[in-house]
Amino acid sequence: MAQNSRPKPEFPAWPQFGEEERTGLVRALEQGQWWRMGGSEVDTFEEEFGAYHGTSHALAVTNGTHALELALQVLGVGPGTEVIVPAFTFISSSQAAQRLGATAVPVDIDPGTLNIDPSAAANAITPRTAAIMPVHMAGQMCDMDALGKLSADSGVPLIQDAAHAHGAEWAGKKVGELGSIAAFSFQNGKLMTAGEGGLVTFVDAEQREEAFLRHSCGRPSSDRYYYHKTSGSNFRMNEFSASVLRAQLNRLAGQIDTRERNWPVLSGLLAGIDGVQPQTVDSRATRNPHYMAMFRVPGLSAEHRNQLVDELIERGLPAFAAFRVIYRSDGFWETGAPEETLESIAARCPHAEAVYQDTIWLHHRTLLGTEEQMHQIAEIVSETLATL
Repeated sequence: MAQNSRPKPEFPAWPQFGEEERTGLVRALEQGQWWRMGGSEVDTFEEEFGAYHGTSHALAVTNGTHALELALQVLGVGPGTEVIVPAFTFISSSQAAQRLGATAVPVDIDPGTLNIDPSAAANAITPRTAAIMPVHMAGQMCDMDALGKLSADSGVPLIQDAAHAHGAEWAGKKVGELGSIAAFSFQNGKLMTAGEGGLVTFVDAEQREEAFLRHSCGRPSSDRYYYHKTSGSNFRMNEFSASVLRAQLNRLAGQIDTRERNWPVLSGLLAGIDGVQPQTVDSRATRNPHYMAMFRVPGLSAEHRNQLVDELIERGLPAFAAFRVIYRSDGFWETGAPEETLESIAARCPHAEAVYQDTIWLHHRTLLGTEEQMHQIAEIVSETLATL
């Protein structure tokens, strides 16, 4: 068709790597100790990542889901407790709590930022609430002023799901400087990656020490006699992953700078397309790494949204459908679901219901492209919408 005759844009590849990663892998190989107890890569990565995010209490783990689970466990989440989560998020946010025997309580989101609505979270607090888990959607930080006040007033701790928020800042403060635990992911698509991996930043050394024990089968690093002080599992990161992540961390700031330059251009162009609403930016979020380039087409059905995604992919854009609301997946109901119906949750989450059906996101590598490519993206979106 004529509208498909334009050349497909060629965006930077992801993951990005080079001699820094190769050097790190050889360094880890040649040190002769390939797990964290004998090597130095994981320890050094924790120090470097923690310093970049404003904390000295960082612990690297196997993946982002385990990071959430470990963080929740340190705060005492378990059977008989509840964890408030946004309805619109990747399901690991709820399943980390559910696997610990807790109940996940979905709440509505802001339709602009796509982040948890602090007032909805406040309304969901009960005597059983053990944690509130804001998710920094696509790198746009949640309203940490309102959530911080809610936590202080209620006594319920926050756990920041920062899987999308490497390098993000709120009012000039880094994720690790906001007085709450945060969990990161290094899965293959994330802003820095070793294929898999995760990390938790803690408020103090005591929390970090408990987490270390629980991520290493309850065993202290100095133990020689198999004395396990707590229950736990093996969530230890290996030395090879850490060596790659050290190189990835060195790339992060420059990549964020590029995305920060390109997103205002792309979002402005998308906003100029009839019916398109790009994710809004809270001015208090002073640094946004832009894990996704997200936009809504309000009123679009999920079926037509999926058709739009398929067509955008055909035209050369790395496009994806937005997350399903967590309660519309069978896995949510297997264990740790609240004692209410799907319909009742949906009724109190109208914004999440709309967003999950009408939202599209583009891979963050698009924002590593040129300014000309931002115009190409908008033209492709506009042309494709016109054909639906």
